[in-house]
Amino acid sequence: MNDPTLLVLASLADGEKHGYAMMEDIQKFAGTRLGPGTLYGAITRLEERGWIRAVGSDERRRPYAITAAGKRHLEDEVARLEQIVKIASRRMGTA
Repeated sequence: MNDPTLLVLASLADGEKHGYAMMEDIQKFAGTRLGPGTLYGAITRLEERGWIRAVGSDERRRPYAITAAGKRHLEDEVARLEQIVKIASRRMGTA
C-alpha cells in the first residue's frame, strides 16, 4: 500500500506526530518512504477534508492529530482493503 492519505491516517491513528515522525513511522510499518513533498501534500489535503488537524505546540515542529471524521474514513478504507484481500486470497486459493 502506498496511498499517502491512508498512510498518514494510519500513522496518526495511534497518536499525534509531526511530519518527520510520520515519515519514520510510515517507513517502519509500510516499508514506504514518503518524500517531504508527498507527505506535506497529503497533510494539506487531509486538513482540507477535516480528517486531521494541527495541534498547538511550543516547538518548531507542528504535530498533527487524526479527527473523528478521519478515523471514520480510515476505518471505512481498512474494511474495504480487508474485503479486497479476502477476495484476492480466495481467488488465489490461499483463504
